[in-house]
Amino acid sequence: MEANTRSTGRLPAAFLTPGSSSFMDFLGDHSPELLPGNRPLPPVQGAIEAPHGTTIVAVTFAGGVVLAGDRRATMGNVIAQRDIEKVFPADEFSAVGIAGTAGIAVEMVKLFQLELEHFEKVEGTVLSLEGKANRLSTMIRGNLGMAMQGLAVVPLFAGWDVDRGKGRIFSYDVTGGRSEERGFAATGSGSMFARGALKKLYREDSTEEQAATAVLQALYDAADDDSATGGPDLARRIYPIITSLTEDGFKRFGEDEVSELARAIHERRLEEPDGPRAALL
Repeated sequence: MEANTRSTGRLPAAFLTPGSSSFMDFLGDHSPELLPGNRPLPPVQGAIEAPHGTTIVAVTFAGGVVLAGDRRATMGNVIAQRDIEKVFPADEFSAVGIAGTAGIAVEMVKLFQLELEHFEKVEGTVLSLEGKANRLSTMIRGNLGMAMQGLAVVPLFAGWDVDRGKGRIFSYDVTGGRSEERGFAATGSGSMFARGALKKLYREDSTEEQAATAVLQALYDAADDDSATGGPDLARRIYPIITSLTEDGFKRFGEDEVSELARAIHERRLEEPDGPRAALL
């Protein structure tokens, strides 16, 4: 056994007494090769074909924020998976929706969850929502090398701000640049169409159910114009994942709830295929 290893265990003493509240920094000091952005990629020629997640949307409402994502993953012009999950809880009061290279994005979310849990255990308190958004920004920046090779991850982060008593949304670019969004946001290949829909549907005083309906309508519009985005699949019973974050914490809408909303929207779209009309004035 090495001299710097405790006689009662297999881990070095440094592993048992971490000096940093950041798990990323701790891992970078002791095993930097385990960080996703530090892993060497084999030399390749041409574009890398890997499953990509597509559209994520978020909307604030009077009592919090709703974060939702479609279920389709694509690989070039092929549907790689129809029921991928792209929205995950980060901790009790925040969640992440992923767009970009699916495998790396899921790994980043798991590392982010561990980062927040590590901080809470070391410091005895939770990070502020602003602090969580900053930590995620650092992780995205660490993946820049892979992003430059076509393996980008561009998440949407949302949560309930305990200090301010409201829901907030943060968007990112591939370099880790962070922006707080007002009211609503979207990322991924169908984001242009989803954002356009939300401009007409967003209301500051919406209820949670109205906000959930708005994000479903936005995903429906995105799927209508973006082949990489999957709308509600009534035949296979595959529906977008919808979550909300309020003062009560993270909640995922049940499949029956989402199914009911999706079917109601579908029935209405049989009469108005382009969706609800907004007032001109």
